[in-house]
Amino acid sequence: MRATTTAVLFSSLLIATSAVAQPGATPAPGGGSAAAPAPAPVPATEPPPDPASVKPEDMPTAVRMRRLEQKTQALKERAWQLKARVQMLKEQMIGGGVGAQSLIAHANDMGSSFRLIKLIYTLDGTQVFVRTDETADNLYKTKSFDIFSGPIAPGNHTLAIVATYRGHGYGVFEYLSKYTFTARGNQSFIAGEGKLSKIDCRGHEKGGPTTPLEKRPAVDCKVTQVSPEKGTDKAPTPAAAPAAAPAATPTPGK
Repeated sequence: MRATTTAVLFSSLLIATSAVAQPGATPAPGGGSAAAPAPAPVPATEPPPDPASVKPEDMPTAVRMRRLEQKTQALKERAWQLKARVQMLKEQMIGGGVGAQSLIAHANDMGSSFRLIKLIYTLDGTQVFVRTDETADNLYKTKSFDIFSGPIAPGNHTLAIVATYRGHGYGVFEYLSKYTFTARGNQSFIAGEGKLSKIDCRGHEKGGPTTPLEKRPAVDCKVTQVSPEKGTDKAPTPAAAPAAAPAATPTPGK
């Protein structure tokens, strides 16, 4: 009986020692112990995806539409340039005679309250120049534009201009950035046979301080006809050599 009691006490001591060695263990029914549950794994933070590697179908609709609009605008501008080039070649072929030349330029003389965001030139129904800047950050800084330079069929022509501006102001006038203003201009001219037609247009503000902002933007053009400069093939005439001084005549000695 005494030996049995000693064995039971020894077993109890072993169980208590095991429980102390494993503080996180939970005593199991019947005197045993259960292992502590393992901590849940922490999910790794993935880096944000590279926008260039994102598929178009996975992009937000607004981003997809914006990119599509930019690509479409670039294709339109390229198509307009090619069309204008074809038109110039056509006029050069059917113009007859020595043909005519045209030089069109645009000057941006608008004040600080207006920023140019779009400029379109149309010659005889064909767009020959288009430039856009929806952010109004760069285009307004360009003070002059070469619109068109090349052969044109002699006769009557019509030039149409559309300049779009975005308001700009500071402080109490910051609200101007929410408004856009459009100026339109039309100019008819006659391209003379063997002549150069120069059309100088400029966007400017008309009126005074009391003129409403929407009526200030304007486009005016000036047409001049000049003869194309022709190079001369004549060689420069050499300067005449200075005449030699006459030899001194010796005077007879006295």
